[in-house]
Amino acid sequence: MSEHLDVLIVGAGLSGIGAAHHLQAQCPGRSYAILEARDAIGGTWDLFRYPGIRSDSDMFTLGYDFRPWTQARSIADGPAILQYIRDTATEAGIDQQIRFGHRVVNASWSSAEDRWTVTAQRADDGSTAEFQCRFLFVCSGYYRYDRGHAPDFPGQERFTGTIVHPQFWSEDIDYAGKRVVVIGSGATAVTLVPALAAGGAQHVTMLQRSPSYILALPGRDPIADVLRRILPARAAYSIVRWKNVLLSTLLYQACRRAPRLMRRLLRAGVQQQLPGWDLDPDFVPRYDPWDQRLCLVPDADLFHALRDGHAAVVTGEVAEFTPSGILLRSGVELPADLVVTATGLELLALGGAEFTVDGETVELSGTLSYKGTMFSGIPNLAAAIGYTNASWTLKADLTAEYVCRLLNHMADHGATRCVPRNRDPAMRTEPFLTLSAAYVERSIGQFPRQGTEAPWRLNQNYLRDVAALRWGRINDDVLEFAPAPANSP
Repeated sequence: MSEHLDVLIVGAGLSGIGAAHHLQAQCPGRSYAILEARDAIGGTWDLFRYPGIRSDSDMFTLGYDFRPWTQARSIADGPAILQYIRDTATEAGIDQQIRFGHRVVNASWSSAEDRWTVTAQRADDGSTAEFQCRFLFVCSGYYRYDRGHAPDFPGQERFTGTIVHPQFWSEDIDYAGKRVVVIGSGATAVTLVPALAAGGAQHVTMLQRSPSYILALPGRDPIADVLRRILPARAAYSIVRWKNVLLSTLLYQACRRAPRLMRRLLRAGVQQQLPGWDLDPDFVPRYDPWDQRLCLVPDADLFHALRDGHAAVVTGEVAEFTPSGILLRSGVELPADLVVTATGLELLALGGAEFTVDGETVELSGTLSYKGTMFSGIPNLAAAIGYTNASWTLKADLTAEYVCRLLNHMADHGATRCVPRNRDPAMRTEPFLTLSAAYVERSIGQFPRQGTEAPWRLNQNYLRDVAALRWGRINDDVLEFAPAPANSP
């Protein structure tokens, strides 16, 4: 027997719990459920357990618009973020609507009935369960949970130590008193290095093929501390949230419009943290700022570890693993007891499910993203995909608000189907994500594309998206609406 729902949400992480909260508040009375492939709430923040795990965005923007972040640190650790998500779900009763251990494998749309039939595989016994819904909202992020990107380095099998990807870090990994090499230069690597050094490792080396831009910021927001003392919590939260939105937008725009100036400023910031150090090649990236994500370092912890001698940065390429470490192409050998391959994620579009519309398989790469939330030719489907140049939740919150507006518009006008239609086949298209990061370039071909004109262009700009998603017209001559079919119950 199929379970019939108005809305089916896929994923019980930060986006999915937020979507459910918006749905309960803005569309009361609609039935919904959340299908979660794993056995716990939290998504990313429950999956990753490596030392030092934290956000690389401030919690005034990574937190929900409707739930103020009240803890002292604005750059929060993973357990605090996970508890924030769990508390949000529990207090609103959202946890009672979650079907754990249900991984969506197929979603089939029928225009004759104006509904999705969704098939999920149960984790416990491999059997399948079927759900039917009027609207499908995918909040499963955009990377694989079952594996990370792990290059096959020559000689790995000869290494006598331990090799682990941070996505699969477990509590039984002992690094106390050991020599650790972290391969990578992104947000995970710059988080791991100071945490491992502070946690008792003998020495930690960050081995990078090429450096990233690094920005040190305070772990606490001094303006937030002042405002919290003189204003109600919600007012202080809103002001700091908008302050941080505007500052991050200004930083991004400055990086894109004046890259040479920003290269100098970012380099000067690193030099201030490492006075007297020669920054080339370890801290001089070969690309412009924000071609890839900036790495945030709270309270300059990475630089403290480097200055204290507990950690080092080495720029080079792996030639092979040896029994006792890693041999670089330069001939230098790095001794290691533990190697952490912080070499990136594997992207996965819409949770890897197969989609069909009226019996025809949908190739997501052949669709266009509509307002960064829906996809051309696919009815009654939205996805929460956050920003790459700002906090994820800013866009996820707006997407959930928009979905609720759309559902209410359809109810008010007697429509049971909405589908974006691209009526300009000559419009030039671009990849969905334009970051030059390796993890994006490896997998971007499986994602929808974006257009060069609104509403098909992915803004990556919160202010523009507020205008489009929170205040823009629902019936914009691009969305095609249809009333309930005659044979629909």
